[in-house]
Formats: sequence, structure tokens, C-alpha cells
Amino acid sequence: MNRHFTALYIEYFKALRSKMFWITIIFFLFIAVMMGFLMLVSKHPEIAENSAIISTKASFIGKADWQSYLELLVQMGMILGVIGSGIVTVWIFGREYSDRTIKDILVLPVSRFSILSSKFIIAFFWSLLLLIIMFLTGILAGLIVSLDGWTKELFTQNFVVFIKSSLLTLILLSPVALITCMSRSYLLPVGFIILIMIVTQFVIMGFNAISPYFPWAIPALITGVAGPGNPEANILSKIILCFTSLLGFAGTAVWWRYADQH
Repeated sequence: MNRHFTALYIEYFKALRSKMFWITIIFFLFIAVMMGFLMLVSKHPEIAENSAIISTKASFIGKADWQSYLELLVQMGMILGVIGSGIVTVWIFGREYSDRTIKDILVLPVSRFSILSSKFIIAFFWSLLLLIIMFLTGILAGLIVSLDGWTKELFTQNFVVFIKSSLLTLILLSPVALITCMSRSYLLPVGFIILIMIVTQFVIMGFNAISPYFPWAIPALITGVAGPGNPEANILSKIILCFTSLLGFAGTAVWWRYADQH
């Protein structure tokens, strides 16, 4: 048990002292500020009257109130939950191969499972921290913009949905870890993340009949973020979601245990 905590402690400080940690925080802060800016433009269109691009993006938001803004934050959280957690996972698992430290790690007097589980724990909580930072910064931006319709109940309801959708999305980071380890590089898993984003949009928007059975679409169905026009998640959907997560974790563990890491 002490060795497991040692492995977790090491992964924690590797992440905290890396430039990647602060880069991701800055990026998520920027996204939240930009969403607040788009709401400001939507509320005061004259601000961007000389910029057709900004005006067009702001026009997609609809009504500039807290209901629309909180829904936008929740949806953005699901998108960044896939992209953000994917990039974090790729970095945590892929850097050992790019820095050529994988062989040094595996000869340490710590079990491979302890090292692996520590990486998953750090990836999960790092990604969750980024999403919470984005949401709270987005709330602050909304308060600065002075949007209409704020209520405590509205905030609580959307925050619960945000946390639930974030947790369901983040458990799907394990397949990204598996692909990263198998490819021993950054390129393939990043391509996989992009592919998943595209396919998920196609499934939800064009083939929603199969969305209850596509893992990355299921969190949106469970939380209702996908909208009323989509089918509801059933018990099989939840089984598929859990199975995909466990399969990714188990596959990564098997790879670390039996694959030739030289």
C-alpha cells in the first residue's frame, strides 16, 4: 500500500511541476472567458458590428440569459471533457515513451499496476479540475456580463448536470490510454480523440437511433444534454458505458503487464 501511495505521489508531482498542467489550465480559463465574451456580444451586438465572424458565432447562442448560458457551459463541458481528458491522458501515458523513461519506471520496486492506477487517478482528477475551473470561471464571466435570469435553483440544477456529465465522460479516458500505450506515441491517440468527436456528433445528430449504444454519446443521453429529440439511455447503455471504461483499463493493464516495452 505504501508503494502505491509513493507511485501516486510521484505522478502527482510530475503533473504539478510540468508545463502541460499550467498550459491546460490557461486554455480552459481562456475558453470560459471567450464564452462569457460571446454572451456579452449576444447581449450587445454593437460591440462586434465590424466583425462578421464574432457576430455569427454569437448569433448561435440565442437569448443572452443565464438559462442559455448555463446550458452552453454544460455542453462545452462535455466537449472539452472528451478533448481535455484525452489530451491529458495522452500526455500522462505518452510522455514515458517520448522521453524514453518507460524502461526506467518499470524497473522500480513498485508494481506495474500501482504505476498504472496512479496514472489513471491523476488523469481523472486533473481532467475534472480543468472542467470545474472552466465552469466556475464561466459563472464569474456571466456575472461580470450581468446576464438576466439568475436563480440559485437554476445554478444548482445545471451544476449537478455538469458534474454528472463530466464524471460520465471522464470514465471514458481509459481507451485513450490503451491506444497511447499500444502506439507508443502521441499522433494515433490524438487522431482517435478527433475521430471520436466527429463520430459522436454524427451519431447524435444523424443516427440517434444508435446513440444509446455508442459509448461517447451515452453521457449526453443519461444527463439529458443531448436534448428532448434523442432517445433515452437504457440499462444496456449504462452497461456499455461501464464495459468500455473497464475494457480500456483492463486492456492497458494487460499491455503494461505483458507487452515488450523495449
